[in-house]
Amino acid sequence: NTEVEYLGDGGLQLVELNPPDPWLANPRERLVLKEGEVKVTYLTHACMELQLGERRFMFDPWLKGPAFARGWWLLHEPPADALDRLCAADLIYISHIHSDHLSYPTLKVLSERRPDAPIYVGDTSRPVFWYLEQSQVKLTNINVVPFGVWQNVDEHLRFMILMDGIHPEMDTCIIVEYKDSWKADFIKTERKKLLNYKAELVKTLEPRIFCPFAGYFVEAHPSDRYIKDTNVKNSAEALNALINKIRPDTLTWTPKPGSVLDLGLALSDPTNSGAITFPPASTQIYKVSWEFDLYLDELRSAISSEIFKHQNWIQFYYTWAGFQNYNLVIRVIETDDKFVHVTDGWDYLVDFLDLSFPKKRPEREHFYLELKNRLSVMRYVVLHGRLWDDLYIGFQNRISRDPDIYHHRFWNHFQTELPVTRPDWDQFLQLQASTNGVKTRVEERRSLCVVS
Repeated sequence: NTEVEYLGDGGLQLVELNPPDPWLANPRERLVLKEGEVKVTYLTHACMELQLGERRFMFDPWLKGPAFARGWWLLHEPPADALDRLCAADLIYISHIHSDHLSYPTLKVLSERRPDAPIYVGDTSRPVFWYLEQSQVKLTNINVVPFGVWQNVDEHLRFMILMDGIHPEMDTCIIVEYKDSWKADFIKTERKKLLNYKAELVKTLEPRIFCPFAGYFVEAHPSDRYIKDTNVKNSAEALNALINKIRPDTLTWTPKPGSVLDLGLALSDPTNSGAITFPPASTQIYKVSWEFDLYLDELRSAISSEIFKHQNWIQFYYTWAGFQNYNLVIRVIETDDKFVHVTDGWDYLVDFLDLSFPKKRPEREHFYLELKNRLSVMRYVVLHGRLWDDLYIGFQNRISRDPDIYHHRFWNHFQTELPVTRPDWDQFLQLQASTNGVKTRVEERRSLCVVS
């Protein structure tokens, strides 16, 4: 099992991700599931709860607040007891660092109610919880698990975290095995998930049950109406209809918040209507309101930070970021919500060939990006040393390219490889105070000379 890795000089190399098929190690005898013994409950987006005998396993809990700064909001209204379920879970798995899977607003509730809840993550090159200390969320039982090794929970339940084949530096996937009921073949091909159409995967895998998770978000804020209207998404219903057409024997499930799949019933008789239980007809499925101000006020709080009164923050920040020796010039323009330059916002150039900050584009041939970034999000990202996913995936910027080329090295660095420790802005302000003090003393001397 190999994947392609991009090298610093623009070259490629093949990388062995893991020993092939590690899930085949230490096979167990398959046992028959009883009715009600294994249930999958969908909560929202990529969050589901697995009931496995007496254990409850929670995946990727995004239950509160936005993701990617203010770009994504939950489409579905989670069940009323979703946070209670999270806080009562025996195990919690978080697949990767993106905020629609690693939700600090959600984990803040967990930390207040049950800080020692057992959380499991993969041993990715960028730690999943790299931002934990700065977030001030207090969690005391985070377990970093090596890839490709069975983690035994009890005599019937074990799980294995695997490196993702598309984003091995940050993403993971998981096999959960209870009485040997979960087919390893699903994960084997899921690692190539972005290289094939999902319908073709189903034809290859011939699964008995298929359910699309994640993707249940909406660009809910009024200022993002353009994105909401143009970012057309494939629906779970359409995907399942296609699968039903090419694989009539596969049971498909379009989940609604609180709906439950009884795996024992579904495997023994897919035609059994009791295998899937949907929420009552009166249940609110879709969210109708979001706490916009609560989360946008936090972003806006960065605008007035002292650091942005000094132009030198630009050099300090990009030096901290550490990206250079690449023939790319970017122009960053701070804007309002409509992507119009604000009069008190910064507008600057960065030349990453030598990490300089010119007043105009250099005469040499070079790649060029113009980034119009929403003021509050850009400054929040800078102030807290956040990854640029909040800007890029969160639709918080508009990008022009000359020529129209995607620069993997640049985006990969700012989305995955920034330092895990935020910029030392206290040191920066001390340097500014010291520099300003020197300038003041020089100006005083000049004034005295003029007077004399």
